[in-house]
Amino acid sequence: MAEMAPTPPAAEVVDLASRRPTKNRARLALMKRLADVVSLPSTRVNAFERAVTADLLVEILRDADFDERERVARRLSQLVEIPHSLVRLILRDEFDVARPLLEDANLSDSDLLDCIRSATGVHRRMIANRRHVSEVISEALVEGGETLVIEALLRNENARLSNSAIEAIVAMTRDSSTLAPMLLRRPELRPSHAYVLFWWAEAPARRTILQRFAVSREILQEAAADVFPIAAEEGWQDPLARKALQFIERRQRNRAAIEKSPFNSLEDAVKAAEEGLTRRIAEEIAYLAGLKPMTGAKILMDPGGEPLAILCKATGLPRGAVRALWKAMRRPELTEEGEIAPALERVLTCFDSLAVDRAQTVLRYWNWSLSSAMTPQLLHAIREQDESGIEEFSVPQRAAMLAFSADLTH
Repeated sequence: MAEMAPTPPAAEVVDLASRRPTKNRARLALMKRLADVVSLPSTRVNAFERAVTADLLVEILRDADFDERERVARRLSQLVEIPHSLVRLILRDEFDVARPLLEDANLSDSDLLDCIRSATGVHRRMIANRRHVSEVISEALVEGGETLVIEALLRNENARLSNSAIEAIVAMTRDSSTLAPMLLRRPELRPSHAYVLFWWAEAPARRTILQRFAVSREILQEAAADVFPIAAEEGWQDPLARKALQFIERRQRNRAAIEKSPFNSLEDAVKAAEEGLTRRIAEEIAYLAGLKPMTGAKILMDPGGEPLAILCKATGLPRGAVRALWKAMRRPELTEEGEIAPALERVLTCFDSLAVDRAQTVLRYWNWSLSSAMTPQLLHAIREQDESGIEEFSVPQRAAMLAFSADLTH
């Protein structure tokens, strides 16, 4: 028979019993009473009394069990005004404790910002799903760069996105393709954002951008019709007016470039490219098309090919020119079965579906933002990935920063 362990001294038994966790009935009762007082209407308790009571409740909640904290949080979530100290404590708690406040409570932007910075990604996703999300909160959520949080924010029709938040999400779409389709459905998205996103967007997103944002410039052309002769009289000396009018004018091709070009027309330059697309021919195509070489190079290097269709449609080149440039860049025209390559077919469909004026709008914006905006200061900022002072740059400069940062830093 096994020998039994010796009975411990009585003093030791008492000591062990005192260490066993027990429910403190007084503390639980007090916690409930304090929560009762905090929940009283303003006709029964003034702001100072409520604040003092909340401070006492905070101290007890810090050491309370999960169920007790959750119970208090559910009760407080129904209040119109919750004491600040309680809100901060609960929002920083485990998600299941904070959830009632995040779902239903009337919370200030200050409290939500504290939660965004102090809590978990699950908390931030819940904030992104709230009924009302201000621009300030959206910016803070976007700054974290968490894809799941930003997806929730983009799906929330009641969330308001600032221009800075949109620009940050546009940059994120470069590495997270799931964001692009959701971003394209947002009403805050502007052509300047969409035309930049286009460069790394997948084919369906590119099609959506051209359908939604390739707008006509007819109203602008009518409004500025009398400004062109004034600018011509001044010798086009004002660089800002000149760049804006170049964006607005109807004619796309650079007629003056023909006098200096070895080619008699843009068509001749495209035909010469079929024999071999050299850097010199590529630059001549850009000049004759009314583009800066930097814009022309980005169009010709684009792996998807849709910018080729936009270039050809905007400059009045025929459909065959798309195939000629495609061949010049040594891209496959046919599949092994002898059918037209899917990529080329997609680009030709893009050419067929796009109106000339709308193609010109896209092409002009690219040229305006991707070349005219590229100052030495901006080039330095792109290479250094310095976005801290991005607000100092103009709209086209910020567009150029987004579009070229990947090219210049890799």
